[in-house]
Amino acid sequence: MALKNKLPSVLARISLRAKLIVGSALATAIGLMLSLSLLLWFADADLSQAIAKQFNLLLMIFFAAIGLTITVSYVSSRHLATSLMALEVGLLNFKDNDFSVTLPVGGDKQLQALAVLFNDSAEALRKERQYIYQRELLLDKVIQSSPNVMLLLDDDKRVIYANDAARHLFNHGQRIEGIPLSELVEQVADELGAALENPKDGLFSLSAKDSEDELETWHLSRGQFLLNGQFHHLVLLKQMTRELNRQEVAVWKKVIRIISHELNNSVAPIASMVNSGRIITKDLDDPKLKLIFDTIEDRTSHLSQFIFNYARFAKLPLPKKSPVDWLKLTEQLKQHYSFFLENELPNSVVELDLIQMEQVLLNLLKNAHESASAVDKVSLSIVDSSLSDGTEGVYIEVKDEGSGMPPEVLRQALLPFYSTKQSGTGLGLPLCREIVEAHDGRISLQNRNEKGLCVRLWLPKQR
Repeated sequence: MALKNKLPSVLARISLRAKLIVGSALATAIGLMLSLSLLLWFADADLSQAIAKQFNLLLMIFFAAIGLTITVSYVSSRHLATSLMALEVGLLNFKDNDFSVTLPVGGDKQLQALAVLFNDSAEALRKERQYIYQRELLLDKVIQSSPNVMLLLDDDKRVIYANDAARHLFNHGQRIEGIPLSELVEQVADELGAALENPKDGLFSLSAKDSEDELETWHLSRGQFLLNGQFHHLVLLKQMTRELNRQEVAVWKKVIRIISHELNNSVAPIASMVNSGRIITKDLDDPKLKLIFDTIEDRTSHLSQFIFNYARFAKLPLPKKSPVDWLKLTEQLKQHYSFFLENELPNSVVELDLIQMEQVLLNLLKNAHESASAVDKVSLSIVDSSLSDGTEGVYIEVKDEGSGMPPEVLRQALLPFYSTKQSGTGLGLPLCREIVEAHDGRISLQNRNEKGLCVRLWLPKQR
């Protein structure tokens, strides 16, 4: 039984050429023995005795025939063995991603067809690899020249690929491959570090490289994919300031001021004429006239409110700073929107424009209540903090557990005139940004890890 089990494994280790030679020799031996047996079976007694007397000669012929068979099989199978060995070497080269090997075309038609097929496959693989290599070079060139920051991390949050923009942002142009993300976070601004540590997309501001007084808005997005059985994480940082820079905003503000001025010059006489018309026709008691005057008055009032909202963005005055009483401010906010405080209020003295800052927080709380969040999940936190450069200030965070912001909305949330609400003007968050930056502060938006949105303001204590 043991021999029976070992026989297949022993036969598998014998080469195909050896099997062919042994098979030919066995076939020859069996054929000769069968022929001799039949001859003895059908021969008469005299012929059988004659054969028996020549047994030694027959035995020599038998071995000579087997030897000749082995020699002929060995010679005739030599080209087959060479071709199979060449094919094995070529496939091993394929396994090592070497497609430069070609097989000589010769021998039988079947071997020639096999060699031609192998050579065609090698040529196709060479062309495909060259095409892929060229595409990789082009893709790497595009990625390296892109102004967007790109980081590729493994599942241990270690950098395995970074483009040129990432190297300049994190390490002054030096290589950062192999460095853990936690080490890079320690070397960058607090806002960037907080955005990188948050597992969700975010929008934040950083000081411009050429001027610390100018702020640049950045959008952070993330992606995850499975490659070679391991999860990889892609982090993209895109500078949004270029999409609508300060000069463009200034032009928009000037246009709004001109339009507001002309519309006000037209709305005011219309409203005055409506009042005059009411006085003149008060004795007529005509319901149609009353409906006409009410409609005109309602539309002029709506237009005036519309103009006021845009003019407020265009004519934002400079902050008139005074010390803030946080308790009084939060009590005033609770009269409009409910929320809960996450921590005790700070005792530090911070000078802000109370009217403007109250408007900012009312806008943020209003958005939180309109985000489909439960009312008791809207929170406000105010804590003392300091930046990595030692600048002291306060962090103000408004959080909700609503639906958050989709990536395409988050990228444009701080741009003027962009709104996803049917009745929105697109000036709520941009106005908050204008007020915060007028206080030399910064604003950032990030989707929370579980659900909802977190809007974070940083305001300096003194500037």
